[in-house]
Amino acid sequence: MKIKKTSLQEIKRHREPITLLYFSSILIMVIIVLTHNKVFADEIVHEFKSPSFSGIGTSSHYLTIDEQEKTRRDEEAQKVEDALKEAEREAENTTLAKFLRNLESRIYSQLSRDIAESLFNSEKGGTGGEIELEGSTIRFVNDGINITLTVIDENGTITEIIIPVGIFGICSEDCGI
Repeated sequence: MKIKKTSLQEIKRHREPITLLYFSSILIMVIIVLTHNKVFADEIVHEFKSPSFSGIGTSSHYLTIDEQEKTRRDEEAQKVEDALKEAEREAENTTLAKFLRNLESRIYSQLSRDIAESLFNSEKGGTGGEIELEGSTIRFVNDGINITLTVIDENGTITEIIIPVGIFGICSEDCGI
């Protein structure tokens, strides 16, 4: 066996890759240590998202639910009220309802005309009278100078109107105008 002598350059040539590997490993480790993010751990705690379970924000949660329920109830009540009003309007707009309103209006008009004639025409109407109309009493007296109209309503409230004869074009036949 022969021992071969190695030169210094050969030794350096074989050592160079090992040294390079050694330094690059150290450099990579230093970079990793300096650049890595620290990891923090904490215990996992389960929390409910619903305020009814957790208690956080419970009062506002309950108020929101209450407001939604109230809004829903109000909308339902409004729908029922609107339906009732619509039915009432339709009932008032039937041909029979229109006829009755028109007839009532004409009867009141004729009654008013007859009362006015009785008040202001002493020959045909006389000197006074009394009419009962829907719980109210209407009395009138024509004394030739004044016409006194007294209305007593259902509650007993008395309203008295005094109309001077011969004023404002109101006149019996002998007012002299």
